[in-house]
Amino acid sequence: MSVTDKTVLAERNSEIVDHISAQPGVQRVPNRLVDIFIARDFLDATECDLLIEKIDRDARPSTLLSSTDDNEFRTSYSCDFDRQAKEIDAIEDKIVRFMGIPKEHGETIQGQRYAVGQQFKPHHDWFYDTQDYWNQEKVQGGQRTWTAMVFLNDTQTGGATRFKKIGKMFHAERGKLLCWNNLDPAGEPNTWTLHQGMKVREGVKYIITKWFRELPWVGAGPSQY
Repeated sequence: MSVTDKTVLAERNSEIVDHISAQPGVQRVPNRLVDIFIARDFLDATECDLLIEKIDRDARPSTLLSSTDDNEFRTSYSCDFDRQAKEIDAIEDKIVRFMGIPKEHGETIQGQRYAVGQQFKPHHDWFYDTQDYWNQEKVQGGQRTWTAMVFLNDTQTGGATRFKKIGKMFHAERGKLLCWNNLDPAGEPNTWTLHQGMKVREGVKYIITKWFRELPWVGAGPSQY
């Protein structure tokens, strides 16, 4: 399910773990199953407000790569940012430097907005090679390796990002970056990374997400999820 030699991919991800671990103020989440890190105050209030404004202006219903009969699976709104915009490119660069992954491997940042009752049920960010979409994704950068997410506000109730299989839940804190490795130490998709955006109970939740690929990403349109 990867187009890169697994040994090479595993070594590369180990280097990324070391790079992130060395960043000032970073916290590694204690567990043996998934590489997860937190960096508080990664974005400042001005950056968060800028992103929220753009999400509100350009939001569209969120979509999925594969179809489902569950109309409640992903009910948020998404925003596809223009990475050519100077202010967006600066935030892209900030995330890339923190992650230590070549910029060309990163998909364009996507913004998400969750109103009361909206959610994203348990899912993996990595791609399934049994799904029809894989034929396209494997030639447009291959497998997703890392996910970087930033919470843009902390005024909502509910809406936590939950990794149920490892018993971890992350609540919104304005400007906090949460990132994780979607692969295991052998370079295979890590099933323990199953996570969900829980229902918002009050207020509105805003986040941005940036996914990274094993190879340079050839963007052919908006990221689906």
